[in-house]
Order: sequence, then C-alpha cells, then structure tokens
Amino acid sequence: MNAQTDQQLLQDYAGSHSEPAFAELVRRHIDLVYSAALRMVCDSHQAEDVTQGVFVALAQNARQLTHHPVLSGWLHRTTQNLAANAVRANVRRQTREREALAMNELLSAEPDTNWENIAPHLDAALGELSEPDRDAVLLRYFERKSAHEMAQTLGISDEAAQKRVNRAVERLREFFAKRGVTVGASGLIVVISANAVQAAPMGLALTISAAALASATLSTSTAIAVTTKTIAMTTLQKIIATATVAILAGAGIYEAHQAFQLREQIQTLQEQQAPLVEQIQALQRERDEGKNRLAGLLEDISRWESNPNQTELLKLRGEVTRLKAAENRKVNDPAEAAAKSWADRVTRLKQRLEQTPGAKIPEFKYLTDANWLDAASEPLVSDEDYRRAFARLRSVGENQMIISMHKALGEYMKQNGGQFPTDLSQLKSHFETLPDDEMLQRYTIVPASQIPNMKMGGDWLITVKNPVDEEFDSLWAMGPKGFGSSTYKGMSDAKVLDPVLKAFAAANNGQEPKDSSELLPYLTTPEQQVVFKKLEQKKTGAAR
Repeated sequence: MNAQTDQQLLQDYAGSHSEPAFAELVRRHIDLVYSAALRMVCDSHQAEDVTQGVFVALAQNARQLTHHPVLSGWLHRTTQNLAANAVRANVRRQTREREALAMNELLSAEPDTNWENIAPHLDAALGELSEPDRDAVLLRYFERKSAHEMAQTLGISDEAAQKRVNRAVERLREFFAKRGVTVGASGLIVVISANAVQAAPMGLALTISAAALASATLSTSTAIAVTTKTIAMTTLQKIIATATVAILAGAGIYEAHQAFQLREQIQTLQEQQAPLVEQIQALQRERDEGKNRLAGLLEDISRWESNPNQTELLKLRGEVTRLKAAENRKVNDPAEAAAKSWADRVTRLKQRLEQTPGAKIPEFKYLTDANWLDAASEPLVSDEDYRRAFARLRSVGENQMIISMHKALGEYMKQNGGQFPTDLSQLKSHFETLPDDEMLQRYTIVPASQIPNMKMGGDWLITVKNPVDEEFDSLWAMGPKGFGSSTYKGMSDAKVLDPVLKAFAAANNGQEPKDSSELLPYLTTPEQQVVFKKLEQKKTGAAR
C-alpha cells in the first residue's frame, strides 16, 4: 500500500471504496493539512475540524481527482478555503485588538528569518502563487521530496523543476517583504523546511478516516466520470517533444536580452544568500568557541580533582553542565540544525572536490557561496550524489561563461556583417572582461547539425569541447539568436532518431507524423528501436 502513488490510491478508493486506500491517503497528508489549518485558524480544535472537512471533501471528490498530478496542491487549496470559512464564521469571537497588536509587533521587529514572523502569512503567500509554482514548493519543502522526485512528479526536467522552485521562493520572499518580513531566499527555505509541517494530534487520522468515509457513503451526487483524451501534435518539433521527452526537456532558446535578466537574477540570489552564509559562519564560530570552552573547563576540573576546595570544583562542573545544555538546545533547534547540516555538506563537497581534481574546471572562479549552498542542498552520501553536485557547479560556471561569450559574439557579428567567427580567438577583443585562455580553450565551434535538439539560429554553434562527466553534465550551446542547455544523452538520442524522422518525411511527401506510433515502421536498427522504446516509456510515465 505504501508503494502506491496518491493517484493509484484514489483510483482504488473511487473504484471500490477501499477503506485501507483512503486511510493511507489520510496518513500521508494529514500532517500537511493539519499544519496549514492550524496556521490559518490559530486554534487546535478548529484546525482538527477543518482537517476533517478537507478529507471529507477528498472522499467526496475522489473520482475527479484520480488524474490530478499533485494531490497536496489540491489539499492545500481546499484547506485554505475551509479555513477561511471557519475564520469568517467565528470572526465575532476573535479579538481584533490581538490581531492588530500581533501585526504591529511583526512590523516593528527587526527583519529576521523568524518562524513566528513567517507563519501568519505563509498560507496567504502560497495562495498568491500560480498552481504550478505552488505545487513545486509543496512537493519540495512541505512533502520534502528530492529535486529529482519533484521533477518526476511534475513531469518536467530536473533543471526546469529547480528553476520553478527558485522562482516560487523568490515570489514568496517578495510577498513577505511587502508585509515587513525581510528574509533571504535560502533563509526562507530553511525555516519553511524545518517548521511548515507539524505532526497532527494522535488519533486524528483514524477519526477523520472514519468520518470522511461515512460522509462519502451518504453522498451519491459527487461521482463524476472523468474523460481523458490524447491531443495529437501536428508539428515535427511537437512529435519529438512528446515521443522524446528526454531529448528536448532541457532544450530552451533564450533571446539575447534574457542574458541580461539572468545576470540580474544571479546578482539578486547572491545578495539573498549572503545573510545565510554569515549565519552559518557565525554558528560555526559559536560551536567552535563552545567546544574550546568545554575543553578548557574539563582541564580545570582535572587539575582541581585533587584539590580539597570542592566548592570551586562544583562551580566548574556546574558551568560545564550549563554549557552542554546550551549546546544541546542549539542541536535540537530545527532551524539551526538544518543550517549546520547544510554548512557541513558544503564543507564535505569542497573536501571531495580537492580529492577529485579532474572534476574542476576553470569556470569555478565564477562560483559564489550561494552556488555552493545550492549544490549542497541535496544529501551527499553516494559517489553519484557528489557527481551530481559537481555537475551542478560546472553548469553554473559554464552558464556564466556562456553569458559573457554570447555578448561578445553579438558584438563581433554586429561589426562583421552578421558573419559567425571561424575561431574563438576572434572574440577576445569583444569580451567585457577577457577570460583566461585555459577557460576559452574549453569551447569550440561546431555545425548546428551536430546538436540537432538545440536550435539557436544559423548554421554554427559554440559549445563545450568535452564534458567532464557526460552522464550528468549540462550540454551548453549558443548561436546568433540565443543560448541554452540540454543533456549529452538527449543529444545522442536525437542523433539516433534523426534518420527515422527523415525517412518518414521522405515517404510521406514531407508530411509530419501525427502520432509517434507512425514512426514504428521506420525503425530499422536495434539501436533506434531501443531508444524509441525507452522514450515511449518515459512519455507514458510523464503522462501519469
């Protein structure tokens, strides 16, 4: 039962009224719903009533929700609606003075990453997000999914999912700033992850399951047939997008003016990360100072063991006990524990990089503390975890180099009648800041046909010569009309299937297939058949 997805459990309940399936749904999501309700109604008993109402609504609408991709998003919106109704119904019994006082205290307090300041506005802020952004935040920081799991659930690439989360966090931060709560993006992430979902009261899940099932049994008007249909795509590019999700998922064409916007976003992120970096460094200093004081006191105790003056000895022991208790309180604080864990991962990542010199590239000179924090945001346990983190750092560094080089390319072509350079050394005089030769030598000029899933205008592209880790590295490329990234695996698959698409077009008077199944007769090699089957399986998984 635990291995089933939310959609499978909903289908079991909608089809056969499976009580175990519904109970499992309640168990999975009750903490999220109860925590949101408690933040909104500020009363544990009312929060329990709202939580029960949400799961009653889930039971009554199970059939309509069987194809909903992110159930937690629907649950949160329903919680908001029911909680708002509860607050309106009890508004006369609530004291406006207390609410006004709380707001005044919030606005007069020093800006800080404080859960007491964040909590009253969190759900209203989530309500302001678009549905895709809200779903991404709930999956990443409320359900604590990894970045890869979040991307799979949303049916998009890891890179696109991370961009969606970053965009949503920035909008949350802006929402809080308008209400006098100043917080950096990383600080907001740490606080939400540590505090947003609290355990619901014991026994509430069992009570709600029974009440919701009983209510759903009495309701006969809520079962609605859901009809799904597949929308056929008519262009060759759309066929590739549906039949080869992995090929084009990472491909994006950015116009030249977006490079400037990206630089602004990076600068903003660096400014937001600075307070968190300082906080982590301060915590590390406090920890080291505390350890040094403990060590000194233990030495003093050893010297005084043989001294008849037991009063002084007792004082020293009392001081040691006090310091240990203070240290334990810090360890048990969720926010501080999360920040320390994050800082430790950054340290371990840097140590592993020193032990793996082949993973370094010259573009690492562009990395900021914020970039290191982002690369260490996931657990670092296996070798694959470290490879993914190194690849993320390389992608950031290469992205900075591509942004700088794209501007130089534009200046060169402007001064040379739109001609593409034949050698990258021709761009040197057009860089705002000239990169090292070692860095420039990592890039090369290739025919655009060599990377068929990257359309940047023109017949030539500039790209990285050789990836460090082909399995995880981003494939960056730029042309006259923009730049973007894909994957080396996506490029390889595109090359394998390119003859298949050309053969179909030749046999059908240049027409494009309306469905990927029409390509089956043109798969002439085992390699083409393997790639096509794999991509069809990925397409089916994304549709679910």
